[in-house]
Amino acid sequence: MRDTENMEAEMEYDDGEEPSFSDPEDFVDDSDQELLEDVLRDKPQEADGIDSVVVVDNVPQVGPERLEKLKNVIQKIFSKFGKITNEFYPDADGKTKGYIFLEYSAPSHAHEAVKNADGYKLDKQHTFRVNLFTDFDKYMSICDEWEAPEKQPFKDFGNLRHWLEDPDCRDQYSVIYDSGERTGIFANDVKEPIEIEERARWTETYVRWSPKGTYLATFHQRGIALWGGEKFKQIQRFSHQGVQLIDFSPCERYVVTFSPLMDTKDDPQAIIIWDVLTGHKKRGFHCESSAHWPIFKWSPDGKFFARMTLDTLSIYETPSMGLLDKKSLKINGIKDFSWSPGDNIIAFWVPEDKDIPARVTLMQLPSRNEIRVRNLFNVVDCKLHWQKNGDYLCVKVDRTPKGTQGVVTNFEIFRMREKQVPVDVVEMKESIIAFAWEPNGSKFAVLHGEAPRINVSFYHVKNNGKIDLIKMFDKQQANSIFWSPQGQFLVLAGLRSMNGALAFVDTSDCTMMNIAEHYMASDVEWDPTGRYVVTSVSWWSHKVDNAFWLWTFQGRLLQKTNKERFCQLLWRPRPPSLLTQEQIKLIKKDLKKYSKIFEQKDRLSQSKASKELVDKRRSMMEEYRKYRERAVDMYNEQRPLRLELRGGVNTDELDSNVDDWEEETIEFFINEEIIPIGDLQRWSQRHGKCMAVQCILTRTRSCQFLSRYYATLLRTHI
Repeated sequence: MRDTENMEAEMEYDDGEEPSFSDPEDFVDDSDQELLEDVLRDKPQEADGIDSVVVVDNVPQVGPERLEKLKNVIQKIFSKFGKITNEFYPDADGKTKGYIFLEYSAPSHAHEAVKNADGYKLDKQHTFRVNLFTDFDKYMSICDEWEAPEKQPFKDFGNLRHWLEDPDCRDQYSVIYDSGERTGIFANDVKEPIEIEERARWTETYVRWSPKGTYLATFHQRGIALWGGEKFKQIQRFSHQGVQLIDFSPCERYVVTFSPLMDTKDDPQAIIIWDVLTGHKKRGFHCESSAHWPIFKWSPDGKFFARMTLDTLSIYETPSMGLLDKKSLKINGIKDFSWSPGDNIIAFWVPEDKDIPARVTLMQLPSRNEIRVRNLFNVVDCKLHWQKNGDYLCVKVDRTPKGTQGVVTNFEIFRMREKQVPVDVVEMKESIIAFAWEPNGSKFAVLHGEAPRINVSFYHVKNNGKIDLIKMFDKQQANSIFWSPQGQFLVLAGLRSMNGALAFVDTSDCTMMNIAEHYMASDVEWDPTGRYVVTSVSWWSHKVDNAFWLWTFQGRLLQKTNKERFCQLLWRPRPPSLLTQEQIKLIKKDLKKYSKIFEQKDRLSQSKASKELVDKRRSMMEEYRKYRERAVDMYNEQRPLRLELRGGVNTDELDSNVDDWEEETIEFFINEEIIPIGDLQRWSQRHGKCMAVQCILTRTRSCQFLSRYYATLLRTHI
């Protein structure tokens, strides 16, 4: 009816007359009801959006003059978890109340903020407590009476350090072969490897041991898995799609993963730091390139980790994963940095800038005190090399002296344990191929020159401030230096293009113990104890002759193990010893006491009896032992029957009582035969010398003197 009236009004308007907008007398206005249905349909619900809201408690209470600064700090901390669409700072009496509300664009961002920012230490007085807004209903419904939490089932992963209890002190190593299809864990043995575990498609690319050998990490398209225990059960897994690289903290508490597939502008996930024990994500970071992996470098105790970006060095602390002192270091032109392996000290270098010389700086953390600065001139490049214990730092400086076109290399040696950190310089005029510190000592080795005249030089850093050249070997086929983990011994290797030439050197007197070759060797791996070294040809670098060879530290070849399409071998690391230096010295002093036991075990291990024969002998011995036990049990069970048959006389004890025995000597004459000497000679020729002696000794048993006489006479005559 309303449509008809509208049509009539339009018709009247078309005729040129003014339309009437008055309602008829019987008209009932129900338009509000029609519009209300549309409005109610879009009415916001009470729970809409609150899944994306977090409540942050323990926020500083500030006035209007400091509110803007507080907001900037909050935005900087919480915006890394996602886009913040709304924020509310309740106030009273001119100050904020100490808690705030933040709304994210998605509930997942709010969950990330709770997971990573809860417990964030803003300063000494303020530690954030972050909760989802929806959790408050849960907290309000908590019963006033305490209820004991439900016990979670204990997951027994076995002894995670079981391999350290091996009675023969065998080390373990992982092997990937069959072009990556199979992965095995083996115990090293002089005769042949002992298989511990072997699985098909255990990893999709490669494996990695944790620094102390507790976990084995395998790579998968969806993330990383950690394995451990005697049966290598899965201990933890981390979901990171397309993961390519990982790195552990030295304490094994955290693992860092990298994937180029997951990074977004609002949600940084290219690099993720995980808690190994809980499996929780601690923090995500953006990453433009993984060319210089690891992106994050850890302090030796795992309390700090650092990252270098353009003109910036960012140092983070654990477990908050926040910036140390809430700010990064602004270092214009920083090129590289490295942590000391023994102390919380960072070394970094900056190139020349106009009239400002290049410099190497040593910084103590967390105080950020610069304990040493070394200025350098005409610098082309620098490389930082720490000694394993952090006793020395070598800065390899390539420079172009004024007036020359060639490059000269200096080794700037920092003595970290001495006051004011003195620096010594070693100048090398030849090109440098490789440099390596002795792990537990004060020597270093340098490969220098050009093929075919490649030389290796050994230097010793003395306590009096001098650096002596100990020895130089010329014309070496080597491009890599591999020190034993215990020092003193090293392998000079000519890998890949140098056809696998090997030289085993004892640096205590700088003697070549052996020179050998593993054709086309691509890798060299020392075992953790320094007793054995493995050379290998990986299928990843060379498609034929894929195998790994086991050598002693002296260069004696023990095994050649051929694996079809062998890819990778990694020794399982050992954790640092819990013994003190005094205890280690005492063990070395008393080593001779145990040498006989060790030598006996070595002789047994070097026995020619095969493993199958040894196992057969052991099984036979075990069968005999069981048979003997059954026989003894049967003998004891039949004792009453024997007593009954023998009239109650215990003949078992009658024959076994040695104290009741009486010794009686009986002598009797057999016969006597006299043979002249001449006849004896002819007789012996007929019957043989041995029979003559036996006859005389037997027939004259009653006279020992005569026996000795004839025996002596026969020896002298015959």
